[in-house]
Order: sequence, then structure tokens, then C-alpha cells
Amino acid sequence: MVEIRKKEGETQGAFLRRFSRSMQRSGVLIRARGNQFYEAKPTKRVMKERALRRIAAGKERERLDKLGKLTKEE
Repeated sequence: MVEIRKKEGETQGAFLRRFSRSMQRSGVLIRARGNQFYEAKPTKRVMKERALRRIAAGKERERLDKLGKLTKEE
């Protein structure tokens, strides 16, 4: 964590520039941007559920195809 205190007689603009520079040097923003879109890996249970759902959908498509109710997309 970066801690910056305003010096006596320092303007707000100078303080803001000094704060921005110290934030960039610390790497806090880079880490925050890196974590912004992080997604945890799916658990084994979730992976199995997805696989079962894919298998079930495939079987349903096959059943509909055999019945002639599935339209072929060209």
C-alpha cells in the first residue's frame, strides 16, 4: 500500500502528480488491472456437469435427427 502525505505548502496539482508517479512505480495499478478479468478455474464437479450436459444435448440432437424434426443448417 502506498502512503503519500501532502507536504506543507505543496499545491494540489504537485501533490497529485507525486501521488500518481508513486502509484505507477509501486505497481499497484498493474496488479489491479491484471486481476480485473481473472476467472477461477472450474472445479471438477462443474467440469463433469458441463460434460454431462454436452453428452445429453448430443443425444437429444441425434434423437431429433432420427425423427426428422431437426433441420439441417447449410
